[in-house]
Amino acid sequence: MDSVTEIKNKADIVELISQYTTLTRSGKTLKGLCPFHSEKHGSFFVYPDNQTWHCFGACATGGDIFSFIMKKEGLSFGEALERLAEKYGISLPSRHEPSPAKDQLDDLYRLNATAAQYFHDLLLTSPLAARARIYLEKRGVSADSIASFQLGYAVPEWQALTDYLVQTGYTDERITEAGLSGRTDSGRHYDRFRDQIMIPIVDIRGRITGFGARVLDDSQPKYLNSPETPVFSKSATLFGINTAAAAIRQADTAIIVEGYFDVIISHQFGFKNTVASMGTAITEKQITILKKLSHHLILALDADAAGEEAMLRSVGYEN
Repeated sequence: MDSVTEIKNKADIVELISQYTTLTRSGKTLKGLCPFHSEKHGSFFVYPDNQTWHCFGACATGGDIFSFIMKKEGLSFGEALERLAEKYGISLPSRHEPSPAKDQLDDLYRLNATAAQYFHDLLLTSPLAARARIYLEKRGVSADSIASFQLGYAVPEWQALTDYLVQTGYTDERITEAGLSGRTDSGRHYDRFRDQIMIPIVDIRGRITGFGARVLDDSQPKYLNSPETPVFSKSATLFGINTAAAAIRQADTAIIVEGYFDVIISHQFGFKNTVASMGTAITEKQITILKKLSHHLILALDADAAGEEAMLRSVGYEN
């Protein structure tokens, strides 16, 4: 059995399309508003028996699960094949040996995930995290938000995280490569994040690429991001995109704010199509990511000079 057939046999087109539009049963078919164009009356139909879809409205087109994800995400067939294979746990045949570079990147994603779980457990259980828990409570962050965004805490010790990750099996060099540690002139490793609230930064595919950190005192800067790494680039990252993507498609609108907690609180109160540029500088790469989900962008930046300047720059990206 080839990979395409295997994916079609294993995939559920109803489950997939339901992530983009609400479907209601109509006999043997399901009907909903078309996820590709705006309409008031549903002209979009899904046929579970043969795993196909068709829009009888403005699109006047249809297809299978591959054509749907290609059209919705702006992917090539090869990209759609990889995306669906990953989603449904199907291995694709390769003409080449696994790429060392890809293995390295996957290792960094796993390392970040391990660190995120370590930070999260500390926030929930460590007496040292009491101030962090009080801060989050004062900011109005709920327990559900703490869990869904996997918020954490980095203890004040010099290399607590590094020691933990080394015991888990990672090398000092790989931990530094991930941006989680630094090195003194004497060669001693130290944790980059200490006594801070930790906020995992997750890409649209659900991989933790880096971290944002918030201090618990009046020191500056208040926020510290991971440095540039092989898997993290601030200019090409939108905080919250992993959980906001489906809501952006559904609403056909993206709301852009500046900070981590702006996103967290927005999601908490139902505005789940909100993402953050992680600062006032909105880049063309970030706009490109959002345009694949919706061309309707709402800027909700801080009402200050920096926010106004960022808004004016962003207008140029839309043209």
